[in-house]
Amino acid sequence: MIAVTLAVLAAVSNALASVLQRHAARTAPANRTSPLGLMRYLIRRPVWLYGIGALIAGFLFQVAALSQAGLALVQPILVTELPFTMIFIAWLFRIRLGTESWLAIGALTVGLVVLLVAAGPTEGDRLPHRAGWAIATVVTIGVIGGLVAFAAILRGEGRAVVLGVAAGLGFAFTAALMKEATKVLAEDPYSLLTSWPAYAMVAAGLCSLLLLQYALRSGTLVAVQPALNVSDPVASIAYGVGLFGEEIRLEAWAVPEVVGVGLILYGSIRLAQSPPLRRHEPVTPPPET
Repeated sequence: MIAVTLAVLAAVSNALASVLQRHAARTAPANRTSPLGLMRYLIRRPVWLYGIGALIAGFLFQVAALSQAGLALVQPILVTELPFTMIFIAWLFRIRLGTESWLAIGALTVGLVVLLVAAGPTEGDRLPHRAGWAIATVVTIGVIGGLVAFAAILRGEGRAVVLGVAAGLGFAFTAALMKEATKVLAEDPYSLLTSWPAYAMVAAGLCSLLLLQYALRSGTLVAVQPALNVSDPVASIAYGVGLFGEEIRLEAWAVPEVVGVGLILYGSIRLAQSPPLRRHEPVTPPPET
């Protein structure tokens, strides 16, 4: 129960961070396309810095949750970031969410409960070998590289969705490294700063954050968030099972699990199509002054 509460708090913090970062990223001038140029602009925006503060809080809550439970339990709970994001947008910008939006939030929440109850994830007791990490790293970099290359030939919402998937995969890999770091911390706190997982986690997290900024610059938040919130937990379950030996129920349980994922996807898509939220999205960033 403690892990679930911490994961929900992480989702709330991440949702607030997404809204604040999105607001800052969408106001960046059109000619700020290079990574350094975009980051130089964003770091001078107080709202973006507030978003980073919320992101740090979400990170700390996530670390605490992962120290109590496995990836296959903690990361799917972060799907609740999407409805929290929509609620924050409605609250901060005084938008009224209609019945359709609340039904979508309900479908997503029910889907998450069905998925977790059916999967019954249990924490593994295995530490990955270096060979396992090497394979996971190569595969992850290859898939993300392919997604970024594919996004380069797309425009608008399509690019935002693909980059959102890439960012979700990056954050899932970051969570796997975070889980490794928590095990190192539990065994020998003094060795954390000299161990590779901590530095790899920071590098993966920063790269994923940059991918997210470009996704938010490419399209609307309601296009990016569903892709991010579906790819992250699915990839995290795969990392948990493949690297840490976590277990989920399959066979007959696979049917309600697929139903749960379907409800999550359905709720995410319906939220992304919410008319009040889509009307609120700005179309283009302002010109450079």
